[in-house]
Amino acid sequence: MIQSTLCYMENDRGQYLMLHRVKKEHDANRDKWIGVGGKFEDGESPEECVLREVREETGLTLTDYRYRGLVTFVSDRWETEYMHLFTASGFSGTLRECDEGVLEWIGKAELLALPQWEGDRIFLRLLDTDEPFFSLKLRYEGETLRQAVLNGRELEVGT
Repeated sequence: MIQSTLCYMENDRGQYLMLHRVKKEHDANRDKWIGVGGKFEDGESPEECVLREVREETGLTLTDYRYRGLVTFVSDRWETEYMHLFTASGFSGTLRECDEGVLEWIGKAELLALPQWEGDRIFLRLLDTDEPFFSLKLRYEGETLRQAVLNGRELEVGT
């Protein structure tokens, strides 16, 4: 299984820093818009991983961040992944180019029109409504979300 982090960094204009994954050819997230993050290195805590990944991908250092939830991805194509989800409202440094895609500040309302995983829309809603710490399981067949379970309760998903 894979352990990873994902961070939605918000600026004072109500925008998230999003990564448009267009630079890697064989990328499970190819052409999708996602937050910033990546896989754990041996011995890292979720907080250490998110701090390192944000710094590596953006050049920015998180100064105010919050651990928001655990998202379990189950897929018929990829290894199971446990993603530790964070938001951040404080950071310092200078934004730099990312070798995994294009970084862009996007308004929260505009996110819905961008190509994303269907399950990402679920946890973005949870972040937007400031839900307390949550556990979300997302089961995919290919790129189709077949099941979503929030804190042990099944949610209705599209067919």
